[in-house]
Amino acid sequence: MNTIDSDLAQYCETHRDDYLDELKRWIAIPSVSADPNHRENVARCCTRLVERMREIGLDAKALETGGNPIAYGQWMGAPGMPTVLIYGHYDVQPADPVELWTTPPFEGTVRDGKIFGRGAVDDKGQVLMHLAAIEAHMRTRGRLPVNIKVVVEGEEEIGSPNFEAALERYADLFNADVAVISDTAVYSEDVPSLTTSVRGLVHWEITVHGPSADLHSGYFGGIIRNPIEALAHIIGELKNADGRVMVPGFYDGVSDLEPPALGELRTLPFDEAKEAAQLGVTSLAGESGRLPLERMWFRPTLECNGIWGGYQGPGSKTIIPSWAKAKISARLVGDQDPRRVREAVAAYIVQVAPSGVRVDVHDAGEVPAVVISRDHPVVAAAARAMEAGFGKRPVFIGTGGSIGPVASFARILKLPQVLIGVGLPDDQIHAPNEKFTLSQFFGGILTMTLLYDEIARNVSV
Repeated sequence: MNTIDSDLAQYCETHRDDYLDELKRWIAIPSVSADPNHRENVARCCTRLVERMREIGLDAKALETGGNPIAYGQWMGAPGMPTVLIYGHYDVQPADPVELWTTPPFEGTVRDGKIFGRGAVDDKGQVLMHLAAIEAHMRTRGRLPVNIKVVVEGEEEIGSPNFEAALERYADLFNADVAVISDTAVYSEDVPSLTTSVRGLVHWEITVHGPSADLHSGYFGGIIRNPIEALAHIIGELKNADGRVMVPGFYDGVSDLEPPALGELRTLPFDEAKEAAQLGVTSLAGESGRLPLERMWFRPTLECNGIWGGYQGPGSKTIIPSWAKAKISARLVGDQDPRRVREAVAAYIVQVAPSGVRVDVHDAGEVPAVVISRDHPVVAAAARAMEAGFGKRPVFIGTGGSIGPVASFARILKLPQVLIGVGLPDDQIHAPNEKFTLSQFFGGILTMTLLYDEIARNVSV
């Protein structure tokens, strides 16, 4: 097993309190991109990141995007060596409901070996791991083993609406040999892992129109198609009893896992009954004949995210509502084409709608799935670095979520990527009491410190 240079390791160990103080400072800035009232805080967080990158020796500035700025820093003092683009985001989710937080969401509170606060792990703490690793190299050696470009955006939590345009605008500036993203989690605290597949995402909003106005259910019940019932019928037609999506063409581009990959999934510790209990359900569900982890990471999904219509107030109001609405979304895998899926689902919804109502479907989103080759040298370098940082060789996993910039890097910059996040599944991201376990934080700093050396030794330019 590779080991981290003793001087670098000692520097990281000595400055742990400094890293925690800096993370607390970042958490204290409520950089909520979804809330226009926090626009100044978002800008302030970007400014602090630029300042911090300059403090550790990077040439840094804020880049305009048409939305929230990107904090950008670079060090290009290693001619002939690989250029590594590090991606993260400094914006955070809203803290609501604030009353469910044990301690204030915008104060980094350390207790029980964890730091709690909005953005602690998603993604401020994981960005800071890289800046700490860069600082360790610069302070102990006076240089980095590779060229570094750090790109920290401020709109990831609202879908990165301006990021692809920024990639095209700053393509020359962002040109690199590999991209490193630390915005993911490991399988568990005792199972370090590298993510090699990310699901894509598309979504729809369905509106079912019935009568021109709400109608008295006594006068008109029995002769008018109820929009809520029609919508329930549509949603019920999306899947069969075995959990398989019934939309023609939906599974185009989806491949079954090879036996070795299925075998790897079976070796991971996973207790279905325990998982169900932790999630508050009586049992797990999904496509019949598939492993739970297979369904979570490597199979597409089609889910109803919300449904509403009719009377919602206290007591009763005996009406046939004028309309009903629902939001649905699909997570994509493999070679599924987002545009074709959007069109196929929209057409199917209209096709299965019952008579007596009019259906409008608005579709959006074109985030494709990304599969990262395990055979690329940067993935092997990341595996060695993580083994040194956490004492165990990592396993390869997927993530059920979608990270738009990962797809953007693949499509626009054509960059090989490695997803080397160190969060934990119980970190409560996007929820009250978000936390970052300190052993993961400090282990992540050591991992990134060695990662740059490993890339220098193993990735050709």
